[in-house]
Amino acid sequence: MAPSLTLPRAVTTITPQRLSFAGGGTDLPDFYRQHTGAVISATIDKYIYVTVKRHSSLFNEVYRLSYSKTEHVNTLDEIENDIARECLRLVHVEPPLFIATASDLPASSGLGSSSSFAVGLLYALHAMRGENVSAGQLAEEACHVEIEMLNRPIGKQDQYAAAFGGLNYITFQSDGRVSLDHLWLPDDGAVSLFQNSMLFWTGMQREAGEILEEQRDNIERTSHTLIQMRDMAATCRDTLLQHPNDSDRFGTILDAGWRAKRTLATKISSLQIDACYDRARAAGAVGGKIAGAGGGGFLYLVVPPAAQDAVRAALPEMVDVTVRYEPRGGRLLSIVQD
Repeated sequence: MAPSLTLPRAVTTITPQRLSFAGGGTDLPDFYRQHTGAVISATIDKYIYVTVKRHSSLFNEVYRLSYSKTEHVNTLDEIENDIARECLRLVHVEPPLFIATASDLPASSGLGSSSSFAVGLLYALHAMRGENVSAGQLAEEACHVEIEMLNRPIGKQDQYAAAFGGLNYITFQSDGRVSLDHLWLPDDGAVSLFQNSMLFWTGMQREAGEILEEQRDNIERTSHTLIQMRDMAATCRDTLLQHPNDSDRFGTILDAGWRAKRTLATKISSLQIDACYDRARAAGAVGGKIAGAGGGGFLYLVVPPAAQDAVRAALPEMVDVTVRYEPRGGRLLSIVQD
């Protein structure tokens, strides 16, 4: 008789957040089903941590969740955290359970934290079941949770970035298939890319849903712009591969993409964001964009090292956050056996 499988008592995963450089918005199903889509993004050394452990029966609840708030509930349907609830519904682990999550950066900031949480939680739940799971399966399950089960108006790029990690050119086919081309840049190009990067916290947290819903509703009118943005992702890929240390070329592409993106929905930018971006450009930034759907969160800028002090001085109301390249996707941080 085969020995019985000893399942973990607790699991912690670590999953990176991401910066999207070009093509954002073309990963929405309403667009790529008609025109195909493409984005280029990179994961960064800022993470979502998820712990799942078997909860003692001495406590008076079946599920305890700890995130920006604490939940003590007895059924799945009572769980308010919608991603946690539906991940638990998709990948069943016998309760009672304790689930805790923490982040290196604020939520709702345009760095894909919700999808990183979904990927990290799904990974932990599979590990609690004693299952090995591929990055591709994690990405697709996270897409299923967020897009199909929760009906969020989002695309597929964040889940794939979080699961696979690294610098990737990701394409979205009309039949829903996703292809991921990992980019290895010569001469430590990925490291150089981030040496020419600055990330500023605007202090404005925002929910992306309203912006993305308007963007989705506008797709028929803005499809020509989105096709241009999709093609910019390919141009960005080629530029990074052929000129990995040329921040001027890279920044110019991002500037063109940001100017196009602002036309997709009314709240992607604002007078305040535009003024900050213009000040940064005047101080030496080559290009940049608001991370994610827009409306606030983080302002990403391409800035040669010689101009970084000047750009920092031009944006005194914002916090400069140092980020580095993370080549790895979601992974196990620790596992505790009984």
